[in-house]
Amino acid sequence: MKRDYKLIDVCHTVEAGMITYKGLPGPLIADHLTREESKNYYAPGIEFQIGKIEMVANTGTYLDSPFHRYADGTDLAGLDLYSLANLEGMVVRRVGAAERAISVESIAGLGLKGKAVLFHTGWDMRWRTEGYSDGTHPFLTTDAAQYLAEAGATLVGIDSYNIDDTDDRSRPAHSVLLEHEIPIVEHLCGLGDLPDQGFKFFAVPVKVKSFGTFPVRAFGIVPID
Repeated sequence: MKRDYKLIDVCHTVEAGMITYKGLPGPLIADHLTREESKNYYAPGIEFQIGKIEMVANTGTYLDSPFHRYADGTDLAGLDLYSLANLEGMVVRRVGAAERAISVESIAGLGLKGKAVLFHTGWDMRWRTEGYSDGTHPFLTTDAAQYLAEAGATLVGIDSYNIDDTDDRSRPAHSVLLEHEIPIVEHLCGLGDLPDQGFKFFAVPVKVKSFGTFPVRAFGIVPID
């Protein structure tokens, strides 16, 4: 079937034991019901597998809702789907930048209102290496986060280890964006496969009550001329 669009996957695969954020445990993935055991419940020749997973919420490519930072903030179950799906996407290129800090200058003058603004730093190339979490990752400055909020960005994402400088324990980018009800997607990958603009972006987590963060299947829809 010929399509007039292509889907670009921009999230990491979750695997047993993988480390996303240094100091947090990797997921445990196993069978709750094995195919062999299931043969005891179904007709001859019929078998099923039921899996189970134990993991911290900050695993793989994940989305932070305001509840992640603020006790009275919107949780995953309360997020408006219109803030997560079918968003006008924009990629801001920062690969090979001399400065780690992503400042207002990187986004000044761009039409950000209603956009999913994704920062492409190339840090995803270090995924699952010691260099990914060595504390030298690109991050968003407080002023840049404030600018995004005031300009009306709907969602902000980055392919880096953290949208904040992890040496700054006040986590200003998280604090500003989530205070303004702007979801954050961290640990994106493959943003080089997306165009700068002219695509739709999706990053929808499971609808969990009283939960602030969860992995997403993040992807872009790019029209084909």
